[in-house]
Amino acid sequence: LSNTASKADHWFSAWPGTEAFLLLAIARLLILDGTWDAAFFERWVNWETFLRESRPDLEPVFANVGPALLELYAEYTPEAAARICGIDEDRLRIVARTIGEGLGGFASHTWRASSAGNEGGWMVARCLQFLTVLTGSVGTVGGTNANGWNKFMPVTPIHPEPQGRWNEMQWPIEYPLSHHEMSFLLPHFLKAGRGYLDTYFTRVYNPLWTNPDGFTWMEVLRDTDKIGCHVALTPTWNESAWFADYVLPMGIASERHDVASFETHNGRWIGFRQPVARRHRELDGETIQRTYEANPGEVWEEQEFFIDLSWRIAPDGSLGIRSQFESVQNPGTPLTLDEYYSMLFEGSVPGLPEAAEALGITPLEYMRRKGSFSLPGDQMQVYERDVPAADLEGAVRDADGVWRQPGTAGSHGSLEEITGHMPFIGDGSPAVDIDGEPKLGFPTPSRKLEFFSETIRDWGWPEYSMPTFIRSQVHWEDLDMSAGERILVPTFRIPTLIHTRSSNSQWLNEISHRHPLWLHPGDAEELGIEENGLVRITTRIGHFVIQAWRTEGIRPGVVAASHHMGRWRLEDDKARSWGTGKASIEQDGDGRWKLQREQGVEAYQSEDPDTGLIWWTDTGVHQNLTFPVQPDPVSGMHCWLQRVTVSPAEPGDAYGDVVVDTGASHRIFEEWLTKARPGPGPDGLRRPLWFARPVKPKATAYRYDA
Repeated sequence: LSNTASKADHWFSAWPGTEAFLLLAIARLLILDGTWDAAFFERWVNWETFLRESRPDLEPVFANVGPALLELYAEYTPEAAARICGIDEDRLRIVARTIGEGLGGFASHTWRASSAGNEGGWMVARCLQFLTVLTGSVGTVGGTNANGWNKFMPVTPIHPEPQGRWNEMQWPIEYPLSHHEMSFLLPHFLKAGRGYLDTYFTRVYNPLWTNPDGFTWMEVLRDTDKIGCHVALTPTWNESAWFADYVLPMGIASERHDVASFETHNGRWIGFRQPVARRHRELDGETIQRTYEANPGEVWEEQEFFIDLSWRIAPDGSLGIRSQFESVQNPGTPLTLDEYYSMLFEGSVPGLPEAAEALGITPLEYMRRKGSFSLPGDQMQVYERDVPAADLEGAVRDADGVWRQPGTAGSHGSLEEITGHMPFIGDGSPAVDIDGEPKLGFPTPSRKLEFFSETIRDWGWPEYSMPTFIRSQVHWEDLDMSAGERILVPTFRIPTLIHTRSSNSQWLNEISHRHPLWLHPGDAEELGIEENGLVRITTRIGHFVIQAWRTEGIRPGVVAASHHMGRWRLEDDKARSWGTGKASIEQDGDGRWKLQREQGVEAYQSEDPDTGLIWWTDTGVHQNLTFPVQPDPVSGMHCWLQRVTVSPAEPGDAYGDVVVDTGASHRIFEEWLTKARPGPGPDGLRRPLWFARPVKPKATAYRYDA
């Protein structure tokens, strides 16, 4: 029972991993009852492709779409959903009816939960979007916007050519459709002999604690045959820093320059963070060359660090690195951040130069004084925007009404024809014809919402070309409940905690410093677990010991422990904080690692007198250590939910104990790897050219060479 659910009119506590089935049951009822926005579906969904590819027996007219959808989803009845999902059938019908009565106003959101928890979690997000589309609620007042529509990303003023090489360690061939880089698999790739890292930067990143299977991370961070040099760039001490060659303190938000933009309202804005101490001293007339001169503790801001590092790597510029960090105003000298952000705000933020000129100041000074700028215009129904003729110059309208621009991912004879930077997402096609008018559309190959995905089909997953239900790795019908098997949900969090940053916050730790295992009273009785008793949670690679909390706020058959807890340090008088306990790490004769809590957090003397007022001792349990990597075969997302055995603690168990067999974890990595369907895909590519990817390489780098 989350904070959100406690305020809801209806709460579905579905079996974890069955959410897609629930959503498709609602979708079927909308179509069956005629309470779907057929006009929006006809205008903005690739229904012609759906009929042509999945129902060639039907005439390709829109009148056949509704009946075809009902046949496709015939099994997703309320009765079936009630059984599969463990929910109330009548409540499902009520919710479906309510959604159908509010076309255009269906607002939805998905975060960790099922999307990051289950094998097939990405399909849950797709099925939720299906409801948004069926109700015509895409970008409408009261509806749901694509998250990127309300964020502003300025074009960097110095834009180096994209790199020409593909990073197999981050974007492996097994996962051509992954949404993000596969960084959590890095230690297993190193152990498998796929490569060697000469120098590895962990930038505000604590992989040993945050990621699953942290002991495998520890092994490779300690192995110089796999990682030559590990540099931890971190504003606060963390568990991975214990195994770094260099720990370099990086500035937090008030100690560095940075731009930010988030989805907060119907519009877009850009914010400007500044190093407060530096700015204050400059206003007093001082000249500061580098931010570390003003920051407490000589803390660097990372932009200046990498600028200076680039000049030291190639002082004569022969490697081509220095030129990317060289001043435009003063060639032969390093770029300064004042110059960089002056160029950014003058040339990349629409409306800002004019707003600054009206005040008689520069755009940089405007952002220094005000801290943010709201871009003109709203972001409703972005896809309906008319595309001006100038943007269609040189483009050719294809048979499907898409305006293709030669020399882009959407229209090319060879990869060599695609030069420069490809767009972050999309294939470079500028528009799609809708009723004879060129509209902006969506960043898909069809420029429409793709109910039938030819990309997914062509890249080896035809059974997932349309929204469907994927049975997860923790499906409740596969569990042996009588033997103590349960589903562990480690992806929720106490609202006062946030990732690795919580242990550095005095007040948040005082409020929340323990995370007992949520356990239904019925399960507790069946499993023989006492009130507040110790529990052993056994995963496929080890176990951890935690305290139980009986509550009816969780469904029977499921247990849960909030993440963001279980912080530790290895030395008694170093790296202390508000939330780290002293721990020891040992390896037994069988090669298993054991983390053991020696003492909790306690009061200590420091420059901050409040550290002497710490009254709590608990710091939680580092549960992530016991989770094997479970990359989704399609999306590559780690599937966080665990199939575990829940039992009372055994003799010798102590609160906070963690035991892991990294040999078993590597075997499970190999097991999940066999579920993938590796590329290359069509035309011998490593990945679809139109898929989003940060820092896209050259188009020619997408060509797979075994």
